[in-house]
Amino acid sequence: MKMNKRNYLKSMNPLDLLRTKKVLKSNPTVLPDKEILAESSFVLFEYDAQAVQEFKNFNKDDIKLSRFKPGKTYWLNIDVLYPPTIEAIGSRINLHPLLIEDILSENQRPKTEEIENLYYCVLHMLYFNEENNTVESEQVSFVLGPNFVVSFQVEAKRDLFDPIREKLKMASTRLRNSGADYLLYSMLDVIVDQYFVVMDKMAIQIEKLEESITQGNAEEIIMNQINGLRKEVMYFKRNSSPVRELLSSIIRSETSLIDEKNNKYFKDIYDHIIQANDLSETYRDVISNLRDLYFSQMNLKMNEVMKFLAIVTTLLAPATVLGGIFGMNFEKIPYLHHQNGFWIATALMLIVPIFMLYYFRKKGWF
Repeated sequence: MKMNKRNYLKSMNPLDLLRTKKVLKSNPTVLPDKEILAESSFVLFEYDAQAVQEFKNFNKDDIKLSRFKPGKTYWLNIDVLYPPTIEAIGSRINLHPLLIEDILSENQRPKTEEIENLYYCVLHMLYFNEENNTVESEQVSFVLGPNFVVSFQVEAKRDLFDPIREKLKMASTRLRNSGADYLLYSMLDVIVDQYFVVMDKMAIQIEKLEESITQGNAEEIIMNQINGLRKEVMYFKRNSSPVRELLSSIIRSETSLIDEKNNKYFKDIYDHIIQANDLSETYRDVISNLRDLYFSQMNLKMNEVMKFLAIVTTLLAPATVLGGIFGMNFEKIPYLHHQNGFWIATALMLIVPIFMLYYFRKKGWF
């Protein structure tokens, strides 16, 4: 049977195949074909050390570079990637077509780019769905300009940036007194901190599985849970590991958009993501140990069953031997025609196993 070329190319991502049992959904360089259920929504913060203003529900035509006045810092957050709107906004703030394509394309690998005095980075926010015990991701893109940051989020229902909004409303915070590069740091820091929240949730699931296995609940469903959790750890690592390279690129970058004095903050996030990657490796090893523990428990149960069956078989052996001897077709067998022959044979069949049980117990065999 000849395989379609398109289907063959789709089947070349083993991680997605393992986790979702589906082939790769789309090429990251091609905009996905999906139904857009809502128009993009905008929230703009304009702030400096003295004041902050928040603008909602304004027209996309009002978004343009001339609005970003010198001396102030701007954060434009866009929820829902409606292609015509994103393309229109991109043209107004002079985004390169390649950046617009990357913003609209999902399943992007975390990366950074500097094009035409704008610094672009993309990564994934991770969440733990406690109902399904799965790790979920949402792609978020950032465009850093001289005095502004534009963030693009795929969904509007989940957001990690509420702590940043609260800090913007307080005049004494470092965020209010710093530039756009510090705002970018704050958002990246919140995303990486969420990785540890996700890992804490996975750690709880690992502890529950370990407790179930050590209590002897070695059922088939536990093996399914172990395999499922292992796939979630792999999915987490696949999304978090490239963030290390992203932060390394920011630290090494010579762009004028990031003040050199703020590099220490990005280095702090870099240390955190290294720790997160190390923890994910540890979790993967722990899950492998859980699989070994599960198989050990299963083997132990099997050994107990085999031990019980071996003892029963051994105890029945004397009765089998005696029954076989007295069942032989010889004319002359001792006690064959004795009036108490049956009771003698029965007594031997009971006394010998009882003696064997006493001997086994004395030897400590069970």
